[in-house]
Amino acid sequence: MMPAWFARFMLRLLGVRVIDHNKGNWPRKYVMPVVTHTSNRDFWYGVYSRAILGEYIRFVGKASLFKGPLGVFLKWMGGVPVVREKRSNFVDSVADIFKERDEFRLSLAVEGTRAKVDHFKTGFYFIAKKAGVPLVMCKFDFGNEGVIEFSEPYHLTDDIRADFDFIYRYFEGAIGLVPENSFVYDPKVLDLLPKE
Repeated sequence: MMPAWFARFMLRLLGVRVIDHNKGNWPRKYVMPVVTHTSNRDFWYGVYSRAILGEYIRFVGKASLFKGPLGVFLKWMGGVPVVREKRSNFVDSVADIFKERDEFRLSLAVEGTRAKVDHFKTGFYFIAKKAGVPLVMCKFDFGNEGVIEFSEPYHLTDDIRADFDFIYRYFEGAIGLVPENSFVYDPKVLDLLPKE
């Protein structure tokens, strides 16, 4: 993992600070939805934050990316290859990783693209639900004051609409590196949620 001093230097240089509401007391397993994701540079902000927190937070990618030199680099950076043929297979595959390990921390860019979206992908939610782990939400807010903020654990309920309303409201107002692509919450998107 990158040295914490270097990560602090880089974020200070970029004018961004990290807020950790867990104060170092993190769960051993969690899914981390990350919003906003409007630029390729978001990856490096995540790497710097991870080093500062001392949390080895992983990410997943389709198995085909983990071949050759790129695959070596992605694994070194914390990537985990997953077969992504169907959403259900993806959810099951990742949930199984949680069940197989004593510790596993996984971040996912839930907007699913760097372009503007009106709702989040739901895979992160069903992974956490199936694995029986909480969410620790990560907000990239580069608005008036550059902040990368990490929530306390949120334990999912049996009410998907209430859960997503809470999640959407947590990220509401966050401004991405490309401001025009930032997510704006409209409660009507709750009607798009799948039935559990």
